[in-house]
Amino acid sequence: MANKSTMSCNKVMRSDRAGKKKMVKACQGGQEKLIHFGAKGYGHNYSAAARRSFKARHKCGTAKSKLTARYWSCKKLWSGKGGSTKSSPKNRQGKY
Repeated sequence: MANKSTMSCNKVMRSDRAGKKKMVKACQGGQEKLIHFGAKGYGHNYSAAARRSFKARHKCGTAKSKLTARYWSCKKLWSGKGGSTKSSPKNRQGKY
């Protein structure tokens, strides 16, 4: 289990929670929160079409609060080109 008191603020690392990829000690406006984000069984950012769909679905343009998993997923897992080497999930094969 991660010790929040020894973690540095806003630094993403591998999650210790089952089923989650990443975690971060989010700090903003004097508040601190431990956030786990990203589904472990899925690839992320595997194509431009998937990236566009994710950003539209999760409204990444309005994700401003560092205290939300949405902000960190948009910023770390789905921003920029490239990402996971995993292809799309089996039930989404061919869609992207």
